[in-house]
Amino acid sequence: MRQTLATALFVTGLALAAALGLTGCTGPARRVATAPPLAPEKAAHVVLTAMAFLDTPYRRGGNGGGEGSEGFDCSGFTRHVYERSLGLTLPRTAWDQARSPALLEVGVAHLQPGDLVFFNTLQKAYSHVGIYIGEGRFVHAPRPGMAVRVEEMQGPQGRYWTQRFEGGRRAMAARP
Repeated sequence: MRQTLATALFVTGLALAAALGLTGCTGPARRVATAPPLAPEKAAHVVLTAMAFLDTPYRRGGNGGGEGSEGFDCSGFTRHVYERSLGLTLPRTAWDQARSPALLEVGVAHLQPGDLVFFNTLQKAYSHVGIYIGEGRFVHAPRPGMAVRVEEMQGPQGRYWTQRFEGGRRAMAARP
């Protein structure tokens, strides 16, 4: 009886995940819910903070000490922006950020400005992260030799990113 109930709950959870477009995710079970959007002023603060670092050079392991002057890698960028704009300290790597209990999963159709967007760029799940800014675009620290910039996530110009999209995450709690 107990095993049958556990199996039924597991299957129900899989069906719910599929209905919400969460299939393909690997790793530990996550809280699945409709994540409420960030308050408009908080979302705007995340986006404006991120945009303030446009043209900051990429630096492997960079996490923006000194107002970003030392440069950023992708997860250092998102960590720095979330800490400055929301007061939320994220884990250091994209992989760990994708699994952070402070973030809820968001499907591509429900992305809002300020959400984190994750990609598989190294043939490894959640190997890259950026910040969604709206209208199918995101800002990120792309790779060595480049600087923080805005990219298309959809359409012909966003094809690379569309093919590698792993999912979105939204902050559950932030400072008032």
